[in-house]
Amino acid sequence: MDLSQVKMVVTDMDGTLLNNKHQVSNRFFEQFKQLKEKGILFVAASGRQYSSIIDKLHSIKKEIIVVAENGGFVMKNDNEVFSTPLNQRAKNEILDTIANLENVNPVLCSKTKAYLLNDSSGFVHRLKEFYNEYEILEDLKSHSGEILKIAIYHPEDSEKYIYPAVKHFNENLKVKVSGQNWVDLSENDANKGYAIEKLQEQYNISPDETMVFGDYNNDLEMIGKAKYSFAMANAHPNVIEAANYKTKSNEEYGVEEILEQLLLS
Repeated sequence: MDLSQVKMVVTDMDGTLLNNKHQVSNRFFEQFKQLKEKGILFVAASGRQYSSIIDKLHSIKKEIIVVAENGGFVMKNDNEVFSTPLNQRAKNEILDTIANLENVNPVLCSKTKAYLLNDSSGFVHRLKEFYNEYEILEDLKSHSGEILKIAIYHPEDSEKYIYPAVKHFNENLKVKVSGQNWVDLSENDANKGYAIEKLQEQYNISPDETMVFGDYNNDLEMIGKAKYSFAMANAHPNVIEAANYKTKSNEEYGVEEILEQLLLS
């Protein structure tokens, strides 16, 4: 595996760059300095909101590109590169569809804030890890501001208890099981793959010069945009099948191990 031509590194956050305590290793920050010295572009791509990603990578926030909300919002140095909002009609149809599901918590995700229902107080503690800027509303359908996606949480299994009820939206929207507890719905172009493709065009970087790390279904599109695509050992079976390579788990510093090989190349 010749990594000497890699010009852009893209990594998911949860289950990938972050350990199970949602922490970034000191080893990565040291590696980032070397990536920068070599002129290699670094992109953090996550289903998290922008402010939550920046919170994890605060010391390097002005030196990286952030793909937030699964590709619906892309920022560089606190400046918007592009965004793909969800239309209001789709938002309300989704909320109507899940209204009678048990134990689900919908979250409206905007560029700067997440919105959740006032009866979700027990959910707030779990939400804070991924959406540190939020507001509680009486009625989500009454919110008329721009949103990028709807994230729906189930405490046990999103693929089993949420996805079957919303999968029909796949005809017109992007429906992704983005984690053990989450299903995300957005416009079709609001995905990590589309975002990476646009960045490749902007920086004149080919898939053969791109390295990607991911662990869940919301990473599938961007995995298809890179020759050096790595599934984490803890990845969803779909991601392991789609990726060209495999690395150790997020708990075993799988990203850092490959970056070490990249830097040595």
